[in-house]
Amino acid sequence: MTNLILPLPVPLAAAGGEGLDYFEIAKNSGPIGIGVLLLLLGASAVSWAIIVKKWLQIRRAQDESVKFLETFWQSKRLDAIYQAAESLSASPISQVFRAGYVELSKVTAQKKEAGGEANMSDELGGIENVERALKRAAASEVTHLEAQVPFLGTTASAAPFVGLFGTVWGIMRAFHDIYQAGNANLATVAKPISEALIATAVGLFAAIPAVVAYNYFVSKIRVLDSEMTNFSNDFLNIVRRHFFS
Repeated sequence: MTNLILPLPVPLAAAGGEGLDYFEIAKNSGPIGIGVLLLLLGASAVSWAIIVKKWLQIRRAQDESVKFLETFWQSKRLDAIYQAAESLSASPISQVFRAGYVELSKVTAQKKEAGGEANMSDELGGIENVERALKRAAASEVTHLEAQVPFLGTTASAAPFVGLFGTVWGIMRAFHDIYQAGNANLATVAKPISEALIATAVGLFAAIPAVVAYNYFVSKIRVLDSEMTNFSNDFLNIVRRHFFS
């Protein structure tokens, strides 16, 4: 009876191949490849810094806006609301109110100087002044909330293409080196191509968090913008009813 000789089990480390040495891969990428990797890593670091900063800013804006609206609808005096709004400066709605209140104070002061009597055109002009002040403040707050968010959108859209450029450039270098060596077997082709693909991986690493955060922040800012519009309309109705009736 023939004895079967079974092959010895292959160690897991040998079967899985050597681990990736990312520093060695980056070093072998050449000047352009290294530049692409540094650009993508820098964009990723800046994106994460913006993500943390904007998340804290928008979270605080939402929390303080809820507190301000509770104060606004519970209070009966605009001057008391104005004082409360000073401690809720992170709320865009409170800043819109403050701008409207300041303009309303100017209009009412001019009305008192005129003897408390104003014709229809003066009243309409006063309401329009308050409305413009509310719109200017709302636009300014939206601009403040949107600051640095476009960078996330740019990173999300450009990083994969930058990574793809690094990969294409690396593959071109790899095939050129293989041609110079005159050896095109799998062992010589696989390693340089796998090294070239690292740029695409880094590009996706930079782009995926950026696109998720960008969509999240845009949706939250849109909600705050809608809330500012609704509050402005409510405030104008109160002004018309109590100050220009």
